[in-house]
Amino acid sequence: MPTSQFSVEGRNAIVTGASQGIGKTIAERLAADGANVAICSRAQERVDPVAEGIREKGGTALAVECDVRDAESVQDFVAETVEEFGGVDLLVNNAGGEFVAPFEDISENGWKSIVDLNLHGTRHGIQAAGEYMRENDGGCIINMASVNGQHAAPHESHYGASKAAIIRLTETLATEWAKYGIRVNCVAPGLIQTPGVAETLGIDEEQMPAREEADRRIGHTEDIADVVQFLASDAAAFMNGETVTAKGVPRAGNSFDVDLGLE
Repeated sequence: MPTSQFSVEGRNAIVTGASQGIGKTIAERLAADGANVAICSRAQERVDPVAEGIREKGGTALAVECDVRDAESVQDFVAETVEEFGGVDLLVNNAGGEFVAPFEDISENGWKSIVDLNLHGTRHGIQAAGEYMRENDGGCIINMASVNGQHAAPHESHYGASKAAIIRLTETLATEWAKYGIRVNCVAPGLIQTPGVAETLGIDEEQMPAREEADRRIGHTEDIADVVQFLASDAAAFMNGETVTAKGVPRAGNSFDVDLGLE
């Protein structure tokens, strides 16, 4: 059975927040399949090694310092990508962050910091790349949400609210921009073993619970990269406005319980 429909070879892709974790793996996966990949982080020294690693394996990568909270910075990033690669076919809005705290302990600045990074950062990416796509035969946008945007997430009200908004934004834009040939979809990961998750939970990465100890096994970044590559490819041409939830398989009789000290 032919599998060429799953390829992203020759496409020009942007992946935000690609210095580590899910974003890094997505960028590496797309580049390994032949895409030209532009990646960003708030610190140039954090994203340069990722691009160098891609190039060492024969891929094409552009590393740019960019703060997704700053609309002008994102516009400049997209413009540099277009200049380097000749266009933008794919945008993966991966940059984001979180911290855990009861609602009553989240300050106004703390709330705004998460909404600004997760929701406004996604909006800035869509605005900048979307303007190019609308004028140049369409493209594909993939937003990163979370299972915590689909159901209650105690001690992550600000994070859950921002991710729920991204899901609805995805659905709305898919309807508005279909006429431009732009597909807009969303990925909602469950618990994924990343440095960011370990930091949020206040534990060392190597202390993450074993996969067999979680009621839904702890995912790897490659699990999410698989979903992103599918949504970016022609194999997902009939999918628009969808949120793909990737949270593993339930394991009866087991539970994942990390003491966050918030009781």
